[in-house]
Amino acid sequence: MDASSLLGGALLLGPALYAGLLGWLRGGIGFAKPSARLASPLSFPFLKETGPGSEANQEANHQPLFSLLLAARNEAAALPHLLQALQNQTLPPYYFEVLIADDHSADGTAALVVAAAKKTPFALRLITLPPGTTGKKAALAAAEAQARAAWVVCTDADCRPAPGWLRAYADLLSAQPGLHFVSGPVRLTPGGGWFDGLLGLEFAGLVGVGAGCIGRGWPTMCNGANLAFRRATFHEVGGYADNQGIASGDDEFLLHKIHLRYPAGIHFLADARALIDTPAPATLRALLRQRVRWASKWPHYRTAAPRQLALLVLGANVSLAVGLVWALRWPALAPWVGVGWALKLGGDAWLLLPMLRLLKRRRLLAWLLPLQLLYAPYGLAVGLAGQRGGYRWKGRQVR
Repeated sequence: MDASSLLGGALLLGPALYAGLLGWLRGGIGFAKPSARLASPLSFPFLKETGPGSEANQEANHQPLFSLLLAARNEAAALPHLLQALQNQTLPPYYFEVLIADDHSADGTAALVVAAAKKTPFALRLITLPPGTTGKKAALAAAEAQARAAWVVCTDADCRPAPGWLRAYADLLSAQPGLHFVSGPVRLTPGGGWFDGLLGLEFAGLVGVGAGCIGRGWPTMCNGANLAFRRATFHEVGGYADNQGIASGDDEFLLHKIHLRYPAGIHFLADARALIDTPAPATLRALLRQRVRWASKWPHYRTAAPRQLALLVLGANVSLAVGLVWALRWPALAPWVGVGWALKLGGDAWLLLPMLRLLKRRRLLAWLLPLQLLYAPYGLAVGLAGQRGGYRWKGRQVR
């Protein structure tokens, strides 16, 4: 075997492993079938923890199925849209309560919540963090401590849930009462940047990989904008106590801990009714800050799966970039590099197609090649910046 074949084979290894992994992950995503949905939310086996399950008793006793938790800091502009989306939920309003923890906002967020609580058809409460207590984990923990339901559902103040969002969770938990943690689909809405298409496709890929990993019993990532967990399990695994000092990761650290305790109790809700829309960063600077914030938690993972996945993804992307450069100098490598690119892009498309159908964003697949060309330098830059550990978020400098 000549040198070009040896080198070509080495360049092919990363993309081949990557494509195989994505094919395996696609098989782990269980997409909801309309015929499997419940006809009526009148009987919920998981209500045995909170009381009678009939609709009449539920309304009379004011015992919610879900406590919706939100951490809000300077969200007065976004909250009215979210509150309207919650009023549009197909799950009746007496089935859920909303607790908004105000993280020392300076824009009237607290006053807005107090005023809205007098008008909303669902129970709405403001939780105020005491002086010296800051951050998303502290806000969520403060709200959870005052929740009444056995299950918590989380989203962000700038998100927009689909009308069937809470109904989809209720149907799932009625059908599978043994669950402990559920991750849901999140879709980016354009933020006005030139990179909206690239970012939307990348985000869809993250959602798809996270869903497949959960389905295969190898959880790596989820999104705090759309998840639910059993409160008793939250306390059983220690909540946020052991990672309170890490600004990011309220979602994924909890996912990993609950999976260690209940490996069969994790589920991805691949149901279009459960979609959450979240705005894309409007500027490149905002995008990089967001991605650095996400990357900053990588050194603190206690499970191997997220690191293994990150290394494989980075290795496959670097192999493609290096292969292009080398093929210009040694044309004999061109066929190997071409196969590598075909494997990588084919693996991406194979996973993305069903996920983009779920997210109703199939047109984003046209950005696959441009995203690939930019991904290696982008991924390296974000990864290195995330290892540094410092970034600015919500008007605060975070370490």
